[in-house]
Amino acid sequence: MLLELSITDFAIIEHLDVDFQKGMTVLTGETGAGKSIIIDAVSLLAGGRGSHDLIRSGANKAILQGHFRLSANSYTYNILDELGIDHTDGDIIIERSIFKNGRNSCRINGILVNITNLKRIGETIVGIQGQNEHQELMNSDYHINLLDNFAGSKIENLMTEYELKYRQYLKLKKKIADKRSNEKEWAQRMDMLKFQIDEIERAELSEDEDNELEDEKNKLVNFQKIHTTLMNGFQNINGGEMGSSLDQIGLAMSALQSIENLDPAFKQISDELSTSFYTLQDASNEISDQLTTLEFDQERLEYVDQRLNLIRNLKLKYGDSISQILDYLDQIKGELDEMAVFQSNGDDLEQQLLDEEKKLILLADQLTAVRKQSIVSLEKVVQQQLADLYMEKAVFEVRINELPQFTINGKDRVEFYIQTNPGEKMLPLVKSASGGELSRIMLALKTIFARASGVTSVIFDEVDTGVSGRVAQAIGNKIFTISTKSQVLCITHLPQVAAMSDQHYLIKKEVINDRTKTQMILLDFKQKVNEIARMLAGTQVTKITKTHAEELLELAEKEKNEIRKNKKTDN
Repeated sequence: MLLELSITDFAIIEHLDVDFQKGMTVLTGETGAGKSIIIDAVSLLAGGRGSHDLIRSGANKAILQGHFRLSANSYTYNILDELGIDHTDGDIIIERSIFKNGRNSCRINGILVNITNLKRIGETIVGIQGQNEHQELMNSDYHINLLDNFAGSKIENLMTEYELKYRQYLKLKKKIADKRSNEKEWAQRMDMLKFQIDEIERAELSEDEDNELEDEKNKLVNFQKIHTTLMNGFQNINGGEMGSSLDQIGLAMSALQSIENLDPAFKQISDELSTSFYTLQDASNEISDQLTTLEFDQERLEYVDQRLNLIRNLKLKYGDSISQILDYLDQIKGELDEMAVFQSNGDDLEQQLLDEEKKLILLADQLTAVRKQSIVSLEKVVQQQLADLYMEKAVFEVRINELPQFTINGKDRVEFYIQTNPGEKMLPLVKSASGGELSRIMLALKTIFARASGVTSVIFDEVDTGVSGRVAQAIGNKIFTISTKSQVLCITHLPQVAAMSDQHYLIKKEVINDRTKTQMILLDFKQKVNEIARMLAGTQVTKITKTHAEELLELAEKEKNEIRKNKKTDN
């Protein structure tokens, strides 16, 4: 249930903190005072769609906070565990901020969550029933979802299995359809893949081959320069008019060796000279070896050029490097293998489709059977709910018909029918009910569906439109009955409904310093009498209307006691 609600800079509300209790809480006030803003705030905390237009004029962001307490066996715990959100005390704090740039920030017990997960959690805690809910009832396509919601656990696992098979069936069906409609493109693709594989494989590429070939080409192109440079270096080391440089260094080394024992400094010079001599000797030998093996090969140069051109062409087609070309080769070989298998198994795929269709038919038939069983129960409980709301002559019926094709929900079309008065035809709900009747039918159905969904807070946003008198009293009784099992917040313009409340808030709007502000005032008994008198009389409250209000509250207390008594008897 919702324990506390905090609203800052939201719509016309600058700041508001309000506590809620279990049972039935009503919100009343003049039209435009801001009653629906309170419900909108709770809706946003439950994952509803938000907009920066909701930020109070002059503010940078709107901040909403809700403190909720979960029941011991709440399904919400499963989602919180999945998201890694602590819930050891059974309480969750939901905070949502809406910024001017359209960004939303959502936290649950301090952990950031996205809107999708916020909605998943919100749907398990709060059920909002309002005028827009009429749209669900007036859309027959949605009736199957309402029926399945009522069926609950009886259909959930079966529906999950069916949906999985249905998606597999669609995927296989699309694959076969694509192949049939694109036989020419399919064959062209296979030919192209074969050509590309053959072209790359014939090249017999190896990793880093292009870099090695570039190095070899540089040597061949620069052969003359290399040969001349090596020859000059060898001659400079080993030749000359005064004898070779190597011989001269050798003589100096021998001379230093004869005095190296006379001084450590001489020893160091002798060692360094010896190292230089042997290093230079090694370099001379290496140059000699290079000159011996060095030769110019014109055919090899032409081959290297051709090879490098081949690699460049392959890079233009298949990748920026040999590594990428080889990766692409692996990729297209895999694709070709898959296409070949698919092509050779065309008949098998057709048979797979038939097999999947048989499985779907079986599951769809099971869904139909469960729905038909649930229809019997649903019609019975709706009939009782309508009788409680003074529509005992109405007849509610759920019709189920088989569709010619599979859908995500099976092969059933479900539609609600009603006969509001004896002697009239049974008509689809979308064509028959008046505004007041629709309010009662919606309350009857939503009472049942809200109970089935397991939410702990139910919000009714002006669901009593178009009714009055004893029907209004029946609606008040019905909403109070729901509040004995789940916390109820209710916006109403009916005094009969307001009188049934355990907690009554008056929403007032006033202008302070040229700014409109909304206040939420918890009414004591005397204030409650005055507010209900206003609802009865309009603008002018008289002694008679106050007396009438007090009588209405006394009658409401008796009704509430009777409902509580019946609840204990039922338990």
